[in-house]
Amino acid sequence: MTAITQDTVSYRKPEATKALLSSLAGTAVEWYEFFVYGIAAALVFGKLFFPSFDNLVGTLLSLSTFAVAFVARPAGAALFGHYGDRIGRKASLIVTLTMMGGATFLIGLLPTYDSIGIWAPVLLIVLRVIQGISLGGEYSGAVLISVEHAGAHRQGYFGGIVNTGSCIGLILANLAFLALSSLSEAEFLSWGWRIPFILSAILVILGMAIRARVSESPDFAAVKEARKVEQAPVVEVFRNHKAKVVLLCLAYIGAGTFFYTASVFSLGYAKYLGVARGEMLMLIMAAFAFLAIGMIAFGWLSDRINRKAIFVIGAVFMVVTPFIWFALLDTKNAAMMMLGFIILFLPFAANYGVMPTFFAEIFPANVRYSGMAIGYTLGTILGSATAPLVGAYLLGVTGNWYAIAAFMSGASLISALAGLFLYPLKNSVRT
Repeated sequence: MTAITQDTVSYRKPEATKALLSSLAGTAVEWYEFFVYGIAAALVFGKLFFPSFDNLVGTLLSLSTFAVAFVARPAGAALFGHYGDRIGRKASLIVTLTMMGGATFLIGLLPTYDSIGIWAPVLLIVLRVIQGISLGGEYSGAVLISVEHAGAHRQGYFGGIVNTGSCIGLILANLAFLALSSLSEAEFLSWGWRIPFILSAILVILGMAIRARVSESPDFAAVKEARKVEQAPVVEVFRNHKAKVVLLCLAYIGAGTFFYTASVFSLGYAKYLGVARGEMLMLIMAAFAFLAIGMIAFGWLSDRINRKAIFVIGAVFMVVTPFIWFALLDTKNAAMMMLGFIILFLPFAANYGVMPTFFAEIFPANVRYSGMAIGYTLGTILGSATAPLVGAYLLGVTGNWYAIAAFMSGASLISALAGLFLYPLKNSVRT
């Protein structure tokens, strides 16, 4: 068995910077489109695509369409993981961005239930599935092409920066909807909600222009040169790396639960509290700007101290912070609510900021795309997909936040325990 180490792979700083920018731009665009859907699902889709149900059921059905994309993600992970490990990271990433952009643009043009009846939610779900397949291949590929370009002692830093794409995408999505907050309810429901979806076409063109210029990952090039490319990488993953996939899946669910409860469910909770939609959107944007800075800082730190320790300690503190967050949200005071978001996101920034590189180090380069993508996307089903839906259900049933905080806490505990049993391959890519 040969070993491809950091010393045997050629890294060039200009190409690394270009790869980092392309990954960040593409990831930000993908997440913008994903969050535009999430916000619309929380605010308007229940009324426009499921109007024959009462308010709670309509909201739950709308959020269920949000969750559908997560169920589709493993299919995208297997598909694009296969091609990413067989023909390269770059080609897969260009396809994922095209798919996401096309689906998002078409959602902005969809007729509603009043126009075409049952076909409206059916078409919405089809386009949502396409979004899910796209993002199932996008995230892991964007992380890998950046981290694999980084070279020694910068992988954590690069991974933390790439993960801020989710924050940038969320902030852009919230800004798009915040700009429409002056519209009347009737105008917003009639045509206003479509604008953020249609405008995504501009971002996709810009992202594609940047992404097309990046070179292939040097780690994949080394695997190809050594003739160690797997003919069936997904099969190899499930044959020899099943335990890693399961642990990675479980290690993610705390972060997924936190991220989507804070970004999507919190909008519905603001309405429950009587807090204005615009005020909550502003708080979320400020909180995610803080999170972006924190992730970069912890990613940088993880190149100097144990990455796994940062991941696990972050998850341990995430067991406690949801209770503080909800208590401060209930004050309805903007400053206290912002403090709640900061307390919630500080350990989350540690956990989520080092996650990309920590997860990438688990698998050898010849199956890294497939292994990471499959484990991550399975985790999104257990964590991310369920978070807004479970939150809305528990709030509707109990009328308070205690069960929701306990749900977030339990997910974080599972992630901490799973993280303890994940062991990186250190500085060697075994092929």
